[in-house]
Order: sequence, then structure tokens, then C-alpha cells
Amino acid sequence: MDGFTRVCAWLSRLSLVVAVLLLLAVIACVQWQVIGRYVFNDTPTWAEALAMLLVLYMTSLAVAVGVRDAGHIGLESLIVLLPERFRLKLEVLIHLLVGVFGFLMAKAGWLWATMKWNEKKPMLGVPEGADYVPLVVAGALIVLFCAEHIVALLRGIEVEPAWN
Repeated sequence: MDGFTRVCAWLSRLSLVVAVLLLLAVIACVQWQVIGRYVFNDTPTWAEALAMLLVLYMTSLAVAVGVRDAGHIGLESLIVLLPERFRLKLEVLIHLLVGVFGFLMAKAGWLWATMKWNEKKPMLGVPEGADYVPLVVAGALIVLFCAEHIVALLRGIEVEPAWN
């Protein structure tokens, strides 16, 4: 395993761990909201807004990990029917297109985050632009992971999933 693959595997594992921690935080926020509403008869106004923000971060990290672990939608049934010489080209094309999507996602996320950064979320007091930061992070990770897949395909090796 070369250095680039080790870095990608580490980033993928880190993203997966952070996504799981964020999921636990979402569960805690929702539980606190339910307890506040039904036990204390005082619904915390910030709990739902924070849970929604955490879901954005959790989902974006999980999507990036899914791309690295080849869990995204592909043309698997079409690929296996093709001759070997076309299979490699199509797999590279698929990862290239997913990488372009990741780049556009990061670029648009950056644009929206910078445009909305000076507006504050009423319930949390954090910038509205924080909603778009996950797009930037996930997009950059997707580009990185697609590049890893393309290099691996050209070298004739497979990318091991992060959870192995």
C-alpha cells in the first residue's frame, strides 16, 4: 500500500468515525428535544436546528466514504458484460465523472458558503454558510477518492474499503 492509498484510507476511516459520532449527536439532540417537550414541557428551540445541521455533515461524510468504498451507484451490470478492454475504460470514465461531480459539488458549496457566511441561523447563532461547508468537504474527498480509484485501476489493483 503506497502513501496516497494510506492517506485516503485514513481519511475515509476518519470520515466514517466522525459520521458515526455525528449520528450519535443527532440522536442525543432529538432525545433532548423529546425529553424537553414531554418531560419538562419546555421544548429546546436549538435542538432541531442543530440536529438538521449535524445531519448535513454526517451525510456528506458518509457519501464520500461510500464513493471510496465503491458504494455509489454504478453501471455494474453493464460493466461485467463488457470485454476486459472496454471494462477498464468504462470504470475509469465512471470514476472520472463522479470526480467531476465532486469537484462541482465542492465549488458550488464554496460559493454558497462564502455568500451566506455573514447571515446567522436564528436558532443557533452560527453562520448560514455552515450548511454548505459539508458540500465542500465531501466534494474534495470525492475528488481525492476518485483519483485513488483511477490510479488503482490503471495499476491493476483494487481499493480496499475503509472498514476492512
